[in-house]
Amino acid sequence: MARLADYFVLVAFGPHPRGSGEGQGQILQRFPEKDWEDNPFPQGIELFCQPSGWQLCPERNPPTFFVAVLTDINSERHYCACLTFWEPVEPTQEGPCARDAAAREEEADEGGSGALSPSAPGPPDQLFAPKTLVLVSRLDHVEVFRNSLGLIYTIHVEGLNVGLENVVGNLLTCLIPLAGGSQRTISLGAGDRQVIQTPLTDSLPISRCSVALLFRQLGITNVLSLFCAALTEHKVLFLSRSYQRLSDACRGLLALLFPLRYSFTYVPILPAQLLEVLSTPTPFIIGVNAAFQAEAQELLDVIVADLDGGTVTVPECVHIPPLPEPLQSQTHSILSMVLDPELELADLAFPPPTMSISSLKMQDKELRAVFLRLFAQLLQGYRWCLHMVRIHPEPVIRFHKAAFLGQRGLVEDDFLMKVLEGMAFAGFVSERGVPYRPTDLFDELVAHEVARMRADENHPQRVLRHVKELAEQLYKNENPYPAVAMHKVQRPGEASHLRRAPRPFPRLDESMVQWIVDQAAAKMQGAPPAVKAEKRTTVPSGPPMTAIVERSGGLHGNSARRLEVVRNCISYVFEGKMLEAKKLLPAVLRALKGRAARRCLAQELHLHVQQNRAVLDHQQFDFVVRMMNCCLQDCTSLDEHGIAAALLPLVTAFCRKLSPGVTQFAYSCVQEHVVWSTPQFWEAMFYGDVQTHIRALYLEPAEDQDPFSVCGGSLGRGVGRPGSRSPVPLRQVGEAPLQGDERSALDVASEQRRLWPTLSREKQQELVQKEESTVFSQAIHYANRMSYLLLPLDSSKSRLLRERAGLGELESASNSLVTNSMAGSVAESYDTESGFEDAEACDVAGAVVRFINRFVDKVCTESGVTSDHLKGLHVMVPDIVQMHIETLEAVHRESRRLPPIQKPKLLRPRLLPGEECVLDGLRVYLLPDGREEGAGGPGGGPALLPAEGAVFLTTYRVIFTGMPTDPLVGEQVVVRSFPVAALTKEKRISVQTPVDQLLQDGLQLRSCTFQLLKMAFDEEVGSDSAELFRKQLHKLRYPPDIRGTFALTLGSAHTPGRPPRATKDKGPSFRTLSRNLVKNAKKTIGRQYVTRKKYNPPSWEHRGQPPPEDQEDELSVSEELEPSTLTPSAALKPSDRMTMSSLVERACCRDYQRLGLGTLSSSLSRAKSEPFRISPVNRMYAICRSYPGLLIVPQSIQDNALQRVSRCYRQNRFPVVCWRSGRSKAVLLRSGGLHGKGVVGLFKAQNAPSPGQSQADSSSLEQEKYLQAVVSSMPRYADASGRNTLSGFSSAHMGSHVPSPRARVTTLSNPMAASASRRTAPRGKWGSVRASGRSGGLSTDVGSRLAGVGPPQANGAPPDPGFLRPQRAALYIIGDKAQLKGVRPDPLQQWELVPIEVFEARQVKASFKKLLKACVPGCPATEPSPASFLRSLEDSEWLIQIHKLLQVSVLVVELLDSGSSVLVSLEDGWDITTQVVSLVQLLSDPFYRTLEGFRLLVEKEWLSFGHRFSHRGAHTLAGQSSGFTPVFLQFLDCVHQIHLQFPMEFEFSPFYLKFLGYHHVSRRFRTFLLDSDYERIELGLLYEEKGERRAPQACRSVWEYVERLSKRTPVFYNYMYAPEDAEVLRPYSNVSNLKVWDFYTEETLAEGPPYDWELAQGPPEPPEEERPDGGAPQSRRRVVWPCYDSRPRAQPDAISRLLEEMQRLETELGRPPERWKDAWDRVKAAQRLEGRPDGRGTPSSLLVSSVPHHRRSLGVYLQEGPVGSTLSLSLDSDQSSGSTASSSRQAARRSTSTLYSQFQTAESENRSYEGTLYKKGAFMKPWKARWFVLDKTKHQLRYYDHRVDTECKGVIDLAEVEAVAPGAPTMGAPKTVDEKAFFDVKTTRRVYNFCAQDVPSAQQWVDQIQSCLSDA
Repeated sequence: MARLADYFVLVAFGPHPRGSGEGQGQILQRFPEKDWEDNPFPQGIELFCQPSGWQLCPERNPPTFFVAVLTDINSERHYCACLTFWEPVEPTQEGPCARDAAAREEEADEGGSGALSPSAPGPPDQLFAPKTLVLVSRLDHVEVFRNSLGLIYTIHVEGLNVGLENVVGNLLTCLIPLAGGSQRTISLGAGDRQVIQTPLTDSLPISRCSVALLFRQLGITNVLSLFCAALTEHKVLFLSRSYQRLSDACRGLLALLFPLRYSFTYVPILPAQLLEVLSTPTPFIIGVNAAFQAEAQELLDVIVADLDGGTVTVPECVHIPPLPEPLQSQTHSILSMVLDPELELADLAFPPPTMSISSLKMQDKELRAVFLRLFAQLLQGYRWCLHMVRIHPEPVIRFHKAAFLGQRGLVEDDFLMKVLEGMAFAGFVSERGVPYRPTDLFDELVAHEVARMRADENHPQRVLRHVKELAEQLYKNENPYPAVAMHKVQRPGEASHLRRAPRPFPRLDESMVQWIVDQAAAKMQGAPPAVKAEKRTTVPSGPPMTAIVERSGGLHGNSARRLEVVRNCISYVFEGKMLEAKKLLPAVLRALKGRAARRCLAQELHLHVQQNRAVLDHQQFDFVVRMMNCCLQDCTSLDEHGIAAALLPLVTAFCRKLSPGVTQFAYSCVQEHVVWSTPQFWEAMFYGDVQTHIRALYLEPAEDQDPFSVCGGSLGRGVGRPGSRSPVPLRQVGEAPLQGDERSALDVASEQRRLWPTLSREKQQELVQKEESTVFSQAIHYANRMSYLLLPLDSSKSRLLRERAGLGELESASNSLVTNSMAGSVAESYDTESGFEDAEACDVAGAVVRFINRFVDKVCTESGVTSDHLKGLHVMVPDIVQMHIETLEAVHRESRRLPPIQKPKLLRPRLLPGEECVLDGLRVYLLPDGREEGAGGPGGGPALLPAEGAVFLTTYRVIFTGMPTDPLVGEQVVVRSFPVAALTKEKRISVQTPVDQLLQDGLQLRSCTFQLLKMAFDEEVGSDSAELFRKQLHKLRYPPDIRGTFALTLGSAHTPGRPPRATKDKGPSFRTLSRNLVKNAKKTIGRQYVTRKKYNPPSWEHRGQPPPEDQEDELSVSEELEPSTLTPSAALKPSDRMTMSSLVERACCRDYQRLGLGTLSSSLSRAKSEPFRISPVNRMYAICRSYPGLLIVPQSIQDNALQRVSRCYRQNRFPVVCWRSGRSKAVLLRSGGLHGKGVVGLFKAQNAPSPGQSQADSSSLEQEKYLQAVVSSMPRYADASGRNTLSGFSSAHMGSHVPSPRARVTTLSNPMAASASRRTAPRGKWGSVRASGRSGGLSTDVGSRLAGVGPPQANGAPPDPGFLRPQRAALYIIGDKAQLKGVRPDPLQQWELVPIEVFEARQVKASFKKLLKACVPGCPATEPSPASFLRSLEDSEWLIQIHKLLQVSVLVVELLDSGSSVLVSLEDGWDITTQVVSLVQLLSDPFYRTLEGFRLLVEKEWLSFGHRFSHRGAHTLAGQSSGFTPVFLQFLDCVHQIHLQFPMEFEFSPFYLKFLGYHHVSRRFRTFLLDSDYERIELGLLYEEKGERRAPQACRSVWEYVERLSKRTPVFYNYMYAPEDAEVLRPYSNVSNLKVWDFYTEETLAEGPPYDWELAQGPPEPPEEERPDGGAPQSRRRVVWPCYDSRPRAQPDAISRLLEEMQRLETELGRPPERWKDAWDRVKAAQRLEGRPDGRGTPSSLLVSSVPHHRRSLGVYLQEGPVGSTLSLSLDSDQSSGSTASSSRQAARRSTSTLYSQFQTAESENRSYEGTLYKKGAFMKPWKARWFVLDKTKHQLRYYDHRVDTECKGVIDLAEVEAVAPGAPTMGAPKTVDEKAFFDVKTTRRVYNFCAQDVPSAQQWVDQIQSCLSDA
C-alpha cells in the first residue's frame, strides 16, 4: 500500500528579493509540516508551479492544471499536480510593481470595499496574482489529483460548508495499493466519491492516451526517429504552449521505450529559470514552453520536437541510426495500419459501410503493442546470451553482446550496437536478467511468441490481429474493471473564476490537519501490513538463438562439401598423411572464410584433444597453427561468432616437443590477432567460463558428465603449461546446452534463488564462499591464459605490443575500464614490490602486467571477489608473467634451433656481368598486386601469386625469385625485378602472409618500368634486416653523386654496396675539380652571368634541386659583353682544336651534313650561297650550357650577336635550326620560351618612340634581326616582294599533301563555330591545339579532320584543297599561350605567333602517377571489371596528353610541308619542345624511321640539346624531391602510336621502343645519364670511348649494345619494313585512335622483364632430352600462360623461326652460320626478282609494298616481343571505317595471305592452292569464313578454322563432285561482296555454297577446282 498524496502545499506569489519586475513563488503552507521518513519534501516546488515565471496579470484567468515531474537523488520520480487560480493582489503584495504611493492607497481602499461586494469585477487597473495548490505524490494518478484539487478549489470558490482541513487531512491519509488490479473507492469527506483502479502489474507503464496523442501531433516518421534518438542516447527537447501536452508527450515517449527504462535526465516541464540545464552534456528528455523556442534554437546537438507545429528538427551534426531493416519498414507499415485503418480500404470499389474506429485509449494501446512486438523481435533470444556470474547472495548477470550481435548477423548495425551499449540496456539486463522473479507481458512475448511473429511477417492482417490481442492485454492492465462506478466530485460553476472570490484562499489550521494525519498513522500501526506476496517464477528463456536466426555464414554459403574438406584435411594431418593434407590446404584456407567452416574446424580439433593426442610432430603442429591463424584472421576484436573463444582452450592444448623438457604450445604462434588484446573479449570469455563452473557447482556430480567440474581447475597446474579447459568447450553462447543435464545455468540459478530463503545461515555462507572461490580460481586461470597470448615468444620484440591496438590505448584510458578505482593504487604498489625489474623485457612485461591487472580489477569487483583475494591476485600477476617469460625464453631459444619447416630453398637470381649483390636474399612473400592475371584472374590459369621466395638487392636491380605458394601450380619459378633506378615509390605496409596469415611488416615498391613488388617479410626476417634493406635501397636509388650510379661504377672497383670508404677518399678531389671547372667557366664568361638569374647546372652536390623560382621571368642585364670574352680560354681542359674535332664527330654534326645545313669552314672562305652555317660559338658552352657545342644559325648572323639574342630566351636557349625539309626547304627551329622582354615586347612597343635604345631593346632588336635572317635565309622568301607569291611551290612538289588553311588570327573565339564554317572562315586552324580542357577541342577544324570527318584522302591529308591563301607567313612561332598574351599581329611582320596551350612537366608527372596506378593498381580492385581499368586510365589523362603532342606535331609537319618554317618555342625548350621537334622530324623524314636514324634523332634532339635526363629521372639524392617525370617515355609512347598506324614505315620493331623505354630509366648505360653535353664532358663521359676500349665486356652506351645484339638476333628488326620514298606520315591523333602501350601492362613472371637480354634464356631451343636418338624432333606440347611466359618467345613468329632453323641447320652441316640479316636481305632480293609460277598475276607480297598506302597505315599488326614478331596477322578493319573502297581491302587481304607463300612448312607439297572462302553451313546454319586448301595429290578440298590451324575441320572429296557452277547470295551472306563472287560445288550428297573475297579470286578458285577434276 502507498499514500495517495505525500504532501499538500499552498504556493503564492511573492515579491522578488532583488526587486526586479518578476515575482517569485512562496510556500504559504505545507502539510504535513515535518517530512515523512521514507520520503523527504522535494526542493524547488515553487519553480515548477509556474514554469514560465511568477507574474502578475491584468485580468483574472481561468484556473489551470498540469502535472510536473521531479526526480530525486535516488532517481525516484515525484509527481507534482498543480492547480493554479488567480486572486486580486492585496496591497501588501504589490511592492515590486512600479506605481506611485497614491495609486497604491486608492487601490487599498477599493480592495477593502471590493471584498464586500462579490459580484463586481475588479477596477480597470486591478492586478491579479497566481496562487497554486500542489499535491506531491509518488503515484501517477493524474485524474484523481485533478479531481481532488478541483474539489478543494470548488469548496473555496463556491463557499461550500465543508472544512478544508478535513478534506486535506483525508487526502494525505488515503492509502491505496500499488498494483494488483484492485479497485478502491475513496471519499475526501465532502460528499464526493472517487474510484481508483490500480494496474495489474507494476512493471508495465501507464500511458492513458499519451502515445496516441504523440502520434497525432508528430506523425509516424517523426515519432520513430524520436524513439531511436531516445534509445541511442541523444538529447530530445519537446516544445509546446501547453504544459499538460508536454508532460503527456514525455510520458508517451517513455511508454514506447518499455521494456527499457530511461535512466537519464527526464524533466517533462522545465521552468524558465533552469533553462541552462539544456546545455548539459548528458542525454535528456525535456519539455519546455514554446515561448522559449529561441533559446532552444542555439543548441547544436539537441533534437527539437515541436508538438504544436508537428515537426522534429535534427541538427546536422547528429546522426540518429535507424532501426535495422526489415524492422524499420515493417514497423512503419504496421503503425500506418493502426493509425489509419481506412488506408487499406481507400481503393476499394465497394468500401464496407462503417469502420469500427478504436477509441483513443484503445488506439494508444495498439500503438504500444506495435513497439512491444518490435522489442520482442529486436531482443529475441537475449536470455541465451546472459552469463550468470554469481547466484548468491545476489545474482550478478552479464550480457554477451558480441555473441548476441554475431548470431543476429547485426554486428555492423549501428542502432543495435548503440542500444546494447547504452545505460538503459544495462538496467534491462540487471533487472530482467534475474532468473527468478515476477514475469510480465514482455517476458511471455519474447519467450513464446517469436515463432509466431516470424510466421506472420508477410501477412499484414495476422500481424494486426496480434497487435490487437496485445493491445487488449495492455488495456486490461490499465483498466482491469470495465464497469467503473461513477465518480462523484463537485465542480465549480461556469465562469466561477470571474466572480469575485468571497475571500482569499484561507490559511488552514495546521494542527487540525496534523491531528488527522497522526490518527491515521496510529491506526495503521495496529493493523497488520497488508502485503500481497509477489508471484515469482522462473523466467522462460524461449527458443535458443540458433533456432531463431537461420542465416548463411557470411559470403560463402558453407556447403556440406566445404565442411567435408575441412574434416578430411584435419584427419589427414592427424593420420600423418602430409602430402594429402598439403593438397587440401589451399581449399581449406579458402573454406575457412565462412563461419560454419571455422566452427567445424574448432570442433574437429577439439575431438583430437580429448583423445589426448595433443602432442604433435613439427609438420602437424605447423598445419594446425596455420589453420588456426586462418580462422583467427577474420575475427573482429569482438569475436562475435565465438571462433576465438572456441580456439582459446585449443591453443593451450596443442603442443610440440622442442627438446627434452621444452614444449612449445600453439598459443606462441597465434598471437598476432587483434582479438587477444581486446578487454571485452576476455571479459566475455571469463564470464562464460565462470558461469560454466558455477553451474557445475550446483549440479549433482552424478548428473554432470564433465570430469573438469572442479572449481580450482588451474590452481595445482604448473604455470608454464595451460591450465584447465573450460568444461563445455564449444558451446557457443546462445545455443542450447549439451546433453547430459538439460538445465541451463539460468535454470539452475532460478532453482537456487527459489531455495535461498529456505536455507540455513551457515549453508548460505558456505555457498557464497564456494562461488567466490570459483570466481577467484577462474581469475587466476585467466591471468595465466592472458599472459600466454599477450607475451610474445621473443620478448625483445615489443613491436607486437605497440601494434596491438588494445594494450597501448588502455594505458591511458584506465578509468573507462576499471569500475573501482582500486586498480590505480593496488596495481602500482604491487608492481613495485614484486621485484620485477628485468631491464630489457620490462616494457613488454610491464604492459602485459598492467593489462591483466586492469582486467582482474574489473571482473573481480563486478563479480564480488573479496578484497583480500584481489590483493593476492595483484601480487600473483607479475610473478605469473615473469615465470611465463622465463618459460618462453627456453622455447624461443629451442625454436630458433629448429630447422625451418620445408621452406623452399632460395633461388639465386642470374646477374649481369659487373652486377653485384648488395644484400643477400631476404625471405619474403610476393603478394598479388591488383593485376589479376598473376593471381589466376579472369583469364583462368594458375595463381602464380602469392609466391614465396626471397628479395635480392644488387647494384643494378631489385629482384624477387621464388615459387608460388599454391601447390597446384607446380614447380614454376616466379621472377619479378626492376632496376633500382626505376623505383618511384616505396611505402611500408602491414600485410598478412599468405601461408600463416600472420600480420607481418611488408614493403611495396613501385617502379616506373611498371613493376610492383608488394612483399611481406617472412617472420624470420627481423625488422632490422628489413630496415637495412630499405636504407640500402634508398642509397642505391638516390646516390649522393651521379658517379654512384650503376652505369658509372660498372667496371670500377668501387660499388655502393660496400662501406663507402672509397667514395670518401675519392670524393673531395673530384668535387673540387668540378667546382673549379664551373667556377672558371663562370669567370671567363663574365660578370653578367652572376647578375643574371640564369640556369647554371648546379655543382654535383646540389644536382637536381629545382632552379630558383624566379629564374623564369626576371631578367636583369648588366653591361654588354665585349666580343673578346666570347672565346673562353681557360674554361675546359681539352684544347680548342681537340674539342672542335670531337664536336665535329658528334651525331648532330653528321646529321647536319646529311641535311645539307652547312659546312664547318673558316669565315673567310665561307660559301655565301649556303643560307645557314655551323657556328662553333658555343663550343665552350659559354653561351648556353644546355646546348651542343656546334649550332646551325643563319649565315648572316655574326657570332657575337648570338650572345645578345640568347638573352631573350629562357635558359639562353635561342632559336637554332635542327632540321630542313628536303623538298620545301622549310626549316624547323627550336628554342626555349621567351622571357618577358622578348618577342612580345618587340611587338607591343613596335612603334612607340623610344628615348634612346636601352640594352634590353637592343637585345630585342638583335632578336628581330635574327628572326628576319631566318626568314630571309629561306630560298623563296629571299626577296621581300616575293612574299605574296607562291613561286617555286608548285603542286607537283606537293603531290596530294595540301596544307590546311593559314590563320593570321591568333585567338580563336569559338572553336565550334570555326569547325562549322571550315571552308569559309580560315581561322579555325589552331583551334584544336589551343583549346584547353580535357578533350583538347576535338570538335574544331584540325580535330575533326584528324578524327576522319569528311572523306580523307589516301594518307589522311585535309579534305578541301581550295584553302591555300597567298598571304601566308614565312615563319610560325609556336609558343605557350600564357607567354604570348596580348600580342597584336602585325601585317608587316613575316612571322606569326601561334599561342597554344600545352601541359607542364608537373602535369606529366601527375598523369604518369595515375597511369602507373591504373596499370599496376597495388591492391585488388573492389569490383574488378574492365571498365574500372578504363576509367582509371581515362582519369590519368595520359592518352589526352599524347593526343595533344601528336596533334601539334601533325600541324607542324603540315606547315613545314607547305613551305613555311616553324620555330617551336615552348617552356624551357627541353621537354615538350624536344618531344614535338623529334616527332615532327620522325613524321617528316623517313631516315629517322630507320634504326640508325632513330639513334641519331635521339642523340641529337634529346642528348645534345640537353633534355634533363638526370633531373627528370631523379637520378641523385638531390633530385629526390622533384620526383620522376617521364618526358622521354611519353615521346616513345607517341612513336609507338605512330608505329601502330604505320607498321611498314619503321625499320625497328615495337620491342626496340620498349627496350629504350626500359633502359632510359634503368641507369644500366651511360647514354641517358646527366642533363647536357656540357655535364657529360665535365665528367669525362663524352669522348672517353675512343681511347678506352679496355673493358669490352661492359657496353657503356645503349647504342653499342643495340648494335651488338642486332648482329645476333632480329629482335629489334621489323620484318614488315617496306618504306615508301619521301613519305610524310600523318597519324590520326584522336584518343579513340590511340591504344594503351602494352609496355605498361605486360609482364613476364618466368624471367622478369625481357629487356636485359643476357638474363633472358635466349630463344627457346628444343631441350636436348626432347630430341631422342631418332633425330626427328617429336612434337611436345607445352602450356603457355599469359603473364608468366614470354609469349613471343614461346611462340616465335614464322620468320624468326625460319631464320633460327636455318642457323641451326647450317651449324649442323658444319658451316659457319650466316648472319640473320644477310639471309633476310637475300630472301627479300630473291622475292622481288622472281615471278610467281601459279599464274596469280603480279607478285603481290606485302614485302614488295604494292599495297596502297592507306591500307598500310591502317595497320597490319604483327604482335611483337623480344624475339621479333609473332604470326597472327590480323587486319584491323574497324579502323578503315568505310572510307576505303572494298577492292583495296580484298587486295590487302590477299596479299596478307601470300606473305607466307615462300615460307612453306613441310607439308607444303600437299597444298596445291589455298585461301580464304566463305562457306554456307548446312541447313539453317550461318556463313563462315574458312581457310580452304585444295590438295591435288589427295584429290580433296579440306577446310580449317584459320590459316595456322593444324586440325582439319572437314573434307570434300573431289571424286564426289558433280559440277562447279556460279551461285547466288543467300540469306546471311557477306554483304560487301560482289554477287559474281559466289559459286556452288555440287556433290552427290549435297550442294556447297561458297563465296570468295572478290570476283577474280572466285574465278581462280573455280578454275583450280575444274582443272583438278579434269586432271582426274
